[in-house]
Amino acid sequence: MFQNPCDSPILRKIFKDPKPVQWKNLAKETVDEIIFRTRDLRNRLILELMARGGMRIGEVLGLTPADIDDRKVIIRNPKSGQQTEVVFIPQKVTHRLKEYIRKKGIEPNGRIFPISYPAARIIVNKAGSLVGIHLSPHDLRRHAATYASRSGTPIEIISKVILRHANLATTQRYLGKVSDLEAIRWIENLYR
Repeated sequence: MFQNPCDSPILRKIFKDPKPVQWKNLAKETVDEIIFRTRDLRNRLILELMARGGMRIGEVLGLTPADIDDRKVIIRNPKSGQQTEVVFIPQKVTHRLKEYIRKKGIEPNGRIFPISYPAARIIVNKAGSLVGIHLSPHDLRRHAATYASRSGTPIEIISKVILRHANLATTQRYLGKVSDLEAIRWIENLYR
């Protein structure tokens, strides 16, 4: 009897399919508390752009005043490989961002947040520690998608507008699992 030489316990362990990553979903109240407890306006704006606009940390750090067009933010050279992408942000965030730019006297093509990626990660980590959680920049981007989904926003809008994904499957991974309690609440709301 012949046996496949590649069929051994050690090789099965090395080449087994990885388990899908299950990210934590942050409650809106938790994210609001993180943002409101952040006193430094620069840091608060960085957090809000990720949590309210679904922006990646690199996109936030690359912003210039010329990229701000009322409630639209133009992302130049985005991860997708396109020339530009558009992010929509709430009016309150737009107002605070423009006021920050004015007060700091930032030139149209100057970076709004001239800090490094590691420094931005530290800002996010410290903001999370204010409420007793470990927080990464991408947790805030995922929150933007999850909150929109739980608020009834169609997945196509979340995927194409908020997260700017090319594929819906990528967006579905962001949204994670729905708890039993949440499923019951949605069913009850649906059939009132």
